[in-house]
Amino acid sequence: MIKGLKICGISEPKTLNYILNHRYPPKFIGFITNYKKSKRFVEYNKLKDLINVDKKQIKFTSVLVNPTDEILEKIQDLNFDYYQLYDVGPERTKEIKIKYGIKIITAITVSGESDVIKYKKYLKISDIILFDSKGYHKSESFDHKLLDIVPYELNKMIAGDIQIEDIPNFKNKNLIIDLSGALEDENGKKDISKINKLLNLSAKI
Repeated sequence: MIKGLKICGISEPKTLNYILNHRYPPKFIGFITNYKKSKRFVEYNKLKDLINVDKKQIKFTSVLVNPTDEILEKIQDLNFDYYQLYDVGPERTKEIKIKYGIKIITAITVSGESDVIKYKKYLKISDIILFDSKGYHKSESFDHKLLDIVPYELNKMIAGDIQIEDIPNFKNKNLIIDLSGALEDENGKKDISKINKLLNLSAKI
């Protein structure tokens, strides 16, 4: 078994409803909350309505890039379980975690080993460490072998242009796998048939 899945970049009620009611749902669903450069960004009023649903057992995650106090105040009462933070230092991360009483996924963007070891600065303040590519809203990859230096027992997630066909390669890696671009059609919209393929495959691994 893999440790779990996160499907990121959900922006439409139909797609969200499909995932929530799937026989093999993911552990996490991510919503792009403040990064307007992303085609998956969801404007606040739409986001508020979109996630006002019964999450069942799935953890809703707000994906935030260097969030301001203004956006954090605005979303604090929304239906989120985790904040996934990019470009946020350890002290600021701690401040956000304490002030909003929220679980934290610290996203570390990786191009080399020096990036990977930054996880050590966040061990006491993050619930999950996400290792991602430098691409942000672009689906770019990095050398996953760089994570060999990370302790097996660390509660970790991996992203960065991971394809559905790659999932079996992560068996017994003690990782949560985060996918977004691999689940989209040629127009950049989430493809329910690809989501179904992913969730059914994950149940077999």
